[in-house]
Amino acid sequence: MTPIRSARLLLLTTACAALAGCGGGLSSGNSSAASSQIASADGDGLENPASIWDVLRRPDANTNVHVNKYIWNASLDVLSFLPVESVDPFSGVITTGYGRPPGGGRAYRATILVNDVALEARSLNVALQTRNGPVSVGTARAVEDAILARARQLRIADGRL
Repeated sequence: MTPIRSARLLLLTTACAALAGCGGGLSSGNSSAASSQIASADGDGLENPASIWDVLRRPDANTNVHVNKYIWNASLDVLSFLPVESVDPFSGVITTGYGRPPGGGRAYRATILVNDVALEARSLNVALQTRNGPVSVGTARAVEDAILARARQLRIADGRL
């Protein structure tokens, strides 16, 4: 997937999530009845949120993160030369600032999306950019391959095969 396409997909997903949270769909005047209808079986209330604020509220401490920990750690390890600007393990997004690889002259920045718990290539999307624009598809693919190879090494070292 090209970096531009990845960025557009991320933007589209964010916009859809924001729009989905805005639709109330509850015409009942009884708010306590509506709240009981919204609450999911485990009581977190995020199954069918009533507003965008229900979606954005801080998750419970017992909430599971749905990203692959090996890909997550490998991404941070392989791109350790880039300064991390933000991380969100709940959405699986890592955003970095510009940095130069060791021995390299060109500065890069990256946005990494880990969107599945499986240790597979489809679980990882990397968007790389230079100050002049997106990098070539081959460069982005090489970085994804390096992250996936490191993730496999971490899994083997963990001994959970």
